[in-house]
Amino acid sequence: MEYVIFGAGGTGCAIGFYLTKAGKDVTMIARGDNLRALKEDGLEIRHLWNTTKETLPIQAVSEENYEGTPDVIFICVKGYSIESVLPFLKKHAGPETVIIPILNIYGTGGALQRKLPGYYVLDGCIYVSASRIAPGVLVQHGPILRVVFGPRKDQEVRSILPEIEKDITVDGIQGILSQNIERDCLEKFSYVSPIGAAGLYYHATAGDFQREGKERDLFRSMIQEIQALASAMGFPFEKDYVEVNLRILSGLSPDADTSMQRDVASGHRSEIDGLVHQVVRLGEQYHVNPPMYKMVDEELKRRGIN
Repeated sequence: MEYVIFGAGGTGCAIGFYLTKAGKDVTMIARGDNLRALKEDGLEIRHLWNTTKETLPIQAVSEENYEGTPDVIFICVKGYSIESVLPFLKKHAGPETVIIPILNIYGTGGALQRKLPGYYVLDGCIYVSASRIAPGVLVQHGPILRVVFGPRKDQEVRSILPEIEKDITVDGIQGILSQNIERDCLEKFSYVSPIGAAGLYYHATAGDFQREGKERDLFRSMIQEIQALASAMGFPFEKDYVEVNLRILSGLSPDADTSMQRDVASGHRSEIDGLVHQVVRLGEQYHVNPPMYKMVDEELKRRGIN
């Protein structure tokens, strides 16, 4: 199968590196200095947990120069950039193309499907801690890399989906075809939203959350609020995700932070609306009170972080 990965940040580069290493047909859509570095020098990945690094040649092009209709398109951009992907999808996705958004924001697949009637847009999420630190250079903070994808409730289940699951399960990636993608995306959201929100609130890194203290307490409480919201939405979790997320956190480098923290620190646009403010809005919609999210939401607004 032919794969296109739209977006060459931490998520896109992680998927692209391991699929390319496994010999899959992968084209990365990138821009600017990052595109030039990928084409000229390849993609370097640094494994922070064991201090090793690897470099691979990568097939990368600009969106304007891509030609073809791939079998699978992974969308790996920030939530605020999703509109910019629509022209590419309308031009290059065919009726059989499987579009898999891998974003931090809950509900992206359904929202994108409404903008692309007649296309096949699933939902997806990823478990990885990685960041691009320079053009063509990726740091992966821990060895966990799971790509979860699947059709939403009442959506067509195509025969190609188990083939994709098998095809992307390679050394470095665990591919998972979900039987309940709404719940699975909320479960992932129960990590990425609290860690980003609490990280911003306390200016904290993974090391602060790995030990007992106010940072870890806030992280726990925010996970519990997402669990309560998931139940109200009709997708109750089957595990205690406080325990699950703390276990994930324990495997990270103490210096690891989140992409939202880095975006805010650098003055760039961030995903704070979808990762923090949206939880407060969903709480109102589903009659769930998230006091810790309200506290963080109000404080970030007071700081002028929107």
